Amino acid sequence: MEENHDHGHDNVRLEEIQPQLSRIFAKLEHDVPLHLILSDDKDSPFNQATREILQTIARISPKIQVREHRLDDDFAKERGVTSSPTVLFDPEHYGLRWLGAPLGEEGRMFIEALVMLGNRKSDLSEQSRRILDRITSPRHVQVFVSMTCPYCPQQAMNVLKAVVARPDLITLDIVDVQANPELTDRYSAYSTPMTFANDKLIGKGAQPEELFLTSLEKLEEQAIFIPDVDAKEIETDLLIIGGGPAGLSAGIYAARAGLNAAILERGVLGGLIATTPEVENYPGISHMSGKTLVEIMVAHALEYCQIFPGEAALHIAMGERLEIQTTRRRFRSKVVLLATGADHKHLNIPGEERLGGRGVSYCATCDGPQFRDKKVIMVGGGNGAITEALHLKNIDVDITIVHRRDKLRAQEHLAKKLSADKIPVLWNTEVKEIRGDKRVEEVLLVDNQTGETSTMPVDGIFISIGYLPEVELAQQAGVELTPEGYIKSDRRHHTSVPGIYAAGDVEGQFKQIVTAAAYGSEAAMAIFEDLVNPYWTTK
Repeated sequence: MEENHDHGHDNVRLEEIQPQLSRIFAKLEHDVPLHLILSDDKDSPFNQATREILQTIARISPKIQVREHRLDDDFAKERGVTSSPTVLFDPEHYGLRWLGAPLGEEGRMFIEALVMLGNRKSDLSEQSRRILDRITSPRHVQVFVSMTCPYCPQQAMNVLKAVVARPDLITLDIVDVQANPELTDRYSAYSTPMTFANDKLIGKGAQPEELFLTSLEKLEEQAIFIPDVDAKEIETDLLIIGGGPAGLSAGIYAARAGLNAAILERGVLGGLIATTPEVENYPGISHMSGKTLVEIMVAHALEYCQIFPGEAALHIAMGERLEIQTTRRRFRSKVVLLATGADHKHLNIPGEERLGGRGVSYCATCDGPQFRDKKVIMVGGGNGAITEALHLKNIDVDITIVHRRDKLRAQEHLAKKLSADKIPVLWNTEVKEIRGDKRVEEVLLVDNQTGETSTMPVDGIFISIGYLPEVELAQQAGVELTPEGYIKSDRRHHTSVPGIYAAGDVEGQFKQIVTAAAYGSEAAMAIFEDLVNPYWTTK
């Protein structure tokens, strides 16, 4: 009885606002044919309510025509409709279906959908259009909504705009959770709105339009939208090249000091931590995925400065202002901070890339706990490799070291600990291939003294053979490097070239998130002081 009362109430409201709807529908430029598909269940309150609402709307405007079909007839079968009630909107032009009855908050969505389809105008922002233009493969979207959800109309309209703008690629099912409990259970969509694209969760709750479209493009939920910038030339006080912990921290501290700062990142924001499954050693955070930590850092930095992702610096030209040419534009900046980071050295052997993240790891701290009571090897003989091997042993990983030399390069106290912990070492041995189907299963080893080969069953392989600092841009600008290939800098992060600074892993520091962030903030404060009193003009 309660449901029937609510349905009747919605119908009365439509009658009450009929004059306003008449004026709105009179401005529609195109007809909007609606096809209502119903089962034979005449007692279904959802069937009754939907029929009444559509009939009322059809009486208000000749632009809206309603046709009814049975769930078991050819029209429904050809279009893959399996639930009742289902409404198809102008199926000759759009792939838009409404599964359920447009009641309560959904009624507002329904009217807005009719207006948008009748005018065939998406009203997407310019930023949203740019994102949509990058989508080249089909997206089938399902938005789970509820008649009592005030946030659902916003999310549904985000998708509807995309459908109207790109009907060739974007299709949409608006799913009423009350009318479709089985479908709701299948997707565990117990909180509305919840949005899926190609069966992947891309949104929980209502998202800003541009953020939704970014999620739709990436096919995963995004927490941050960074606007595109059209300017061909941008002036800054400080241009930070590198969007890892050092660069993001520098951006925050520089902007808080009053500097006009911008961050440039050619690859993935966050650097190495963006691909770290778990971070457990960042102060104040006992357990968090690297991706989540990056999102928090980026969101914080965006409060203070612009970020330019996917944009690489190509050249730095010296002058009164440094000119930095990127893949998209030119920056003119008083100073530059190189926070370009470093990457793990790879073995570059068969199976390494294919099984990355599936038993091949470059971080024992990050991935070690997944290998408790399992057999792994550590490739390397330096301080890093031995330190990580000791860590793995301490958390009950069955660890063997594979080293290409006949003695370790690690410090003596580490070598003694290795012996005390009875960690075996395969001397003069190299890994030539990593094998496995869906994850690491064995490695092919070779004795580089005898040439003899053998296989070793393992669950994982940790690789710690050093880092490759990202110094190409520094070299191009004439910045001096250390014998190890890192940028040479002093305690204030000055490099050999006045106006160019360095911070983080590219300086050859401890390769930890917390130290990179610390050095980035330290460099930003030094830069602020230097811009007040430039050291390069002092004799």
